[in-house]
Amino acid sequence: MVKSMTGYGAGSRKGNGISVSAEMKTVNHRFCEQIVRMPKQYLTLEDAVKKLISQYIHRGRAEVFITIDGEKAKNQKMVVDWQLLDEYYRVLEEMRARFTIKEPVSVSELLQNKDCFQLLDDPVNVEETESMLLGAVKEAAIQLAAMREAEGRELKTNILALLQSVHQVTDKLKRLAPKVAESYRERLKVKLDSYTSGLVDESRLLTEVAIFAEKADINEELVRLYSHIHQFASIIEESEPVGRRLDFLLQEMNREVNTIGSKGNAADIASAVVDLKSSLEKMKEQVQNIE
Repeated sequence: MVKSMTGYGAGSRKGNGISVSAEMKTVNHRFCEQIVRMPKQYLTLEDAVKKLISQYIHRGRAEVFITIDGEKAKNQKMVVDWQLLDEYYRVLEEMRARFTIKEPVSVSELLQNKDCFQLLDDPVNVEETESMLLGAVKEAAIQLAAMREAEGRELKTNILALLQSVHQVTDKLKRLAPKVAESYRERLKVKLDSYTSGLVDESRLLTEVAIFAEKADINEELVRLYSHIHQFASIIEESEPVGRRLDFLLQEMNREVNTIGSKGNAADIASAVVDLKSSLEKMKEQVQNIE
């Protein structure tokens, strides 16, 4: 099944005073890359999240955003450096006495000394949240996979239409190929006639035409091009990820077309080559988005 590499999915779970939400998006990438952003207290679950995602995504760059809210989602406690705070208080009292300040030292003044206070995260019970977190991620992954499959069907339809066009132009080249040498013979004979007043050495003419025909022969390239077309049509029907293999075949098809263009010394063949390159370029743009 052809799948696109772009997609989006979201999932959520609630329970035990905790709300978990997961968002996932994927874009084109040569390999399978996963970037997971989640609260640091739950980083021990990152490997489990990546393994779950790998069941649905085999190629592409996936970004996963996990948020966890609720009264049990984040345990924090305030740690006070009492020794340093006592020192601040002592200094403030000394300042009051030195400068005859009547106002007493207030709590707000002490709280302004941020060096005395530190907010720390208490360890959370990850096991309580694990099933909800993975459930939200799975829901997002399923939704994303469905979107990738839907877009993949559209891509496949467009690519097969272009492949059919490539096949038709290749058939045209096959019909044109035998005419190249004959066309060259006629043009060469006309030129020779103009220079020799019609006294043309037929054996020399045939020799020149044979040499040209050998150089301009594109049958070998056509055979390989047909083979690549048939392989492409077969591979795109497979259930496994096929993007890389299709991309490789397109490179090979382009190579054959370029060779045909350099050999085929005829206007009709040059026009057909331009059509082939145009279709293959469009196919390449589409294939680069396939998993």
